[in-house]
Amino acid sequence: MPTNVVMPQMGESVAEGTIVRWIKKVGDRVDRDEPLFEISTDKVDAEIPAPAAGIVREIRAKEGETVPVDTVVAVIGDQGEAIAAPAPQTAAQPAAPPPPPATPQPDGSTQPASVPSPTTGAPQAPWSPQAAVPSAAPVRPPATQAAVAPSAEDLRRQKSSPLVRKIAREHNVDISAISGSGINGRVTKQDILEYLAKGAEPGTPAPTASAAAPATGAVAHVEPGVEGAPHATAPPAFRPGENVEVVPMSVMRKRIAEHMVLSKRTSAHVHSVFEVDFTRVAQIRSRKKGEYERVGVKLTFMPFIMKAAVDALRTVPVVNASVDGDTIVYKRDINIGMAVALDWGLIVPVIKHADEKNILGLSRAINDLANRARAKQLKPEEVQGGTFTITNPGVFGALFGMPIISQPQVAILGVGAVEKRPVIVDDAIAIRQRAYLSLGYDHRIIDGAVADQFMSVVKKAIEEFDEGMV
Repeated sequence: MPTNVVMPQMGESVAEGTIVRWIKKVGDRVDRDEPLFEISTDKVDAEIPAPAAGIVREIRAKEGETVPVDTVVAVIGDQGEAIAAPAPQTAAQPAAPPPPPATPQPDGSTQPASVPSPTTGAPQAPWSPQAAVPSAAPVRPPATQAAVAPSAEDLRRQKSSPLVRKIAREHNVDISAISGSGINGRVTKQDILEYLAKGAEPGTPAPTASAAAPATGAVAHVEPGVEGAPHATAPPAFRPGENVEVVPMSVMRKRIAEHMVLSKRTSAHVHSVFEVDFTRVAQIRSRKKGEYERVGVKLTFMPFIMKAAVDALRTVPVVNASVDGDTIVYKRDINIGMAVALDWGLIVPVIKHADEKNILGLSRAINDLANRARAKQLKPEEVQGGTFTITNPGVFGALFGMPIISQPQVAILGVGAVEKRPVIVDDAIAIRQRAYLSLGYDHRIIDGAVADQFMSVVKKAIEEFDEGMV
């Protein structure tokens, strides 16, 4: 019996997934639980295992296509089953719809309404001088006129996920009027949420890029902080004739871009930078790393930093909070997100209940999550629920970074390179292991004095680390 392979639901709120690549092709043999294809969702990138052993008989979703969960994307047959041949090009086409009723003309005659083209499905309207000029915004007929057949552009935009269509129904939004940023112009969840966030009235078409831009092509003036002000139109990325290479963003890169822009629009970002002496931690690490290696764990500076951050989050709980409208939500759990750089992007797995782990437990969790992130084996719940994030640009040699907050958190700690530097100790020049730590925080609820209090606790915890805790 053939086995259907469906798009899995990678998380409770995930309604769709994008096929990044097929690891197996039609005709390939696959074992049960062997990676079959790779997907990307709002929550995580993952390799999906085959639900059964056999031969890949059919692939129904192309690479780059976004499909709803539970949609059949492939079929696996038994070893001896023949592979289904692709449908011939001469297959019967759906019956053409009946011609629309004739439209009365001013002189009393009638003229057939536009009929969909057999090749594109879009109505072919007779040419007119007005039709040759592109309009600035989609034109909707008055309610008293007969409905016009949807264009191919409208139909493509309407092929959005069930979640997007549900949001559109709840807010009485016309999806076909929203400029989609998804593949082939599909309207994504982020597109419709951003449209609603702009304060558009339900039931009104969304402004298009051509409508928002001035007729002269100049950049629209934006008054910072003024609600309802027009969005600035960025200049074109390249002009005709330029020597460029245009490469589409990956699904993960688009998610990162959307999240970072959203965070900058949401939080009032401020940064504080502290220089911290890691000499004591470096000595403890040097003495203990052999002992840790014997139990299969690599001891780095990160668990020490994470332990210090946990102490500071207990001392200054507002840094472990979120903003909900005009209220502050204090999180009782301390779940530390840890940014992991990948060859194809960035992902932030979360160490849940980090305050309940010692240095060995943190080291094991850090190593495990980082390795599985690079192998695309993380589960959706392992990248959700973070209350505070640590990122480590210092691993690449950066002195420090000014990281962007991961929403809905209100702070993020950046770790610079730990290196030997000459410093003044007791009026003498000494060589010490030092690093810069930067805290990015949301000034809506965290003031500079509070952020500095937090960083002071982190600094003291690292510089006076108790070796008995290792």
